[in-house]
Amino acid sequence: MELYFQWFDLLGIAVFAVSGTLAAWRKQMDGFGVIVLASVTAIGGGTLRDLILDVPVIWLRNDSFFYAIFAATALTILLVRKRLTIPNNTLQVADALGLAFFVVMGTQKALDHGTSTLVAIMLGTMSGVCGGMIRDVLCREIPLVFRGELYAVTCIFGGLVYTGLLQLGVEKMPAMFAGMLALLLLRLAAIRWHLTIPVFSRSRKIDP
Repeated sequence: MELYFQWFDLLGIAVFAVSGTLAAWRKQMDGFGVIVLASVTAIGGGTLRDLILDVPVIWLRNDSFFYAIFAATALTILLVRKRLTIPNNTLQVADALGLAFFVVMGTQKALDHGTSTLVAIMLGTMSGVCGGMIRDVLCREIPLVFRGELYAVTCIFGGLVYTGLLQLGVEKMPAMFAGMLALLLLRLAAIRWHLTIPVFSRSRKIDP
């Protein structure tokens, strides 16, 4: 089981590294900028989660995370250089895949360290969104979590599906797949059909 968790972590990191590399490509960053953006996107959320849990940060004792980042970054660069155009939603799809892996894995890690279900879902959501937030801030953009289609809500939904299935007695592995799939499908649906939770009307202005 631990081996599967390790592979899920590596897959999540690789996908988020792809997301960071695509963001760097859009901003026409140099090689150093690409590596920095790919790295903070991939490990930023997990680092903050581990600091809050007061446990060793995931990448301090495991070089395989950096190998996954470098491999994913190099492959993405090669693919981008082979194509002159990249679909506009490619970054969002890559980001959605990273969310699916990281939120569920982050939730499980929090549960492993004795948190309540609510706190575990919050930390799982943090694992998924914080790396992307750092990426967008470095790109001088409003983070995805604060704009556009459903984002953090999809993370909470995935965490709820996962923890709910665990409480119903479902084994970890199928519960993980179900949580990841639920999150991914809701996020892709939000991207496709522009699902949002409107709070303020765009047509109404506040007088100074």
